Amino acid sequence: MAIIGLGSIGGIVAGLLSTTGRYDIVACVRRRIEKLTVERAEGAVEVPVTALNDPAQVKPVDWVLLCTKAQDTAASAAWLQRLCGPSTRVASLQNGIGHADRLRPLVGQATVVPTIVYYNGERLAPDRVRYRRTGEHDFAVADDADGQAFAHLFDGTSLVTFVSSDFKTLAWRKLLLNAAANPISALTLQRNQVFRRDDVQALCRALLEEAVTVARADGAKLAADEIEQAMTRLLSVPADAGSSMYFDRMAGRPLEIDALTGAVVAAGERYRIAAPLNRMLLTLARAAREVKIDA
Repeated sequence: MAIIGLGSIGGIVAGLLSTTGRYDIVACVRRRIEKLTVERAEGAVEVPVTALNDPAQVKPVDWVLLCTKAQDTAASAAWLQRLCGPSTRVASLQNGIGHADRLRPLVGQATVVPTIVYYNGERLAPDRVRYRRTGEHDFAVADDADGQAFAHLFDGTSLVTFVSSDFKTLAWRKLLLNAAANPISALTLQRNQVFRRDDVQALCRALLEEAVTVARADGAKLAADEIEQAMTRLLSVPADAGSSMYFDRMAGRPLEIDALTGAVVAAGERYRIAAPLNRMLLTLARAAREVKIDA
């Protein structure tokens, strides 16, 4: 198995899968590390890591877990070219929708397995990450042979995968939250405590109303009270937790705005549905990418 990217998502996956002792795991990274620590409520785990920083050092594997941000997908092309064979499965542990369309041009004959990641991860150092469960499940996948195979990878770990016959609805349901919460936290430079403000909650509901209309047009089977369900999920995340986009902006890294709010706006354009608030948030976040934060 190869894991591309050891950030807040990939570090947690690599660490907890390594505890099973069932896999020969290679981490594909920019900078090598020798060990990895995963902090979690039930106690930290520390595991050795085989980390490589040159795609020429790898060969085809059974599974590739792509854990980069969506905007870094193309930068992973050299790794994917070397790691993928006809029998390889490539699981996309990325935000947004359209995982398979984004990856198919880069993986040859390999099979793309879209996933939804629910847990909250924080990269504390190059060799240390923090895992927080935010709901009943850590992942969701489609109810097919590839999705079930992905779910079985985590047997024996604390990570739980939900297998669903309606992956599209789940993907949109996750995108609704990400498209609103990530840019707001990044633009305000605040962790989740910002969502305890009444005015910010009102803004989130307005953004979600636009996004829900777009999602339904795209075929998502959302509930009548979808907006309130989304707000409940958002407010259940601890106030001191932070979104991935918040951490990226604080660290001066590129923002994932085009794969999140940008996906809502793009889908709205396809269906001729106006989403002015989401478009405004997209514009502001794109502009904020040009400003470096002095942490």
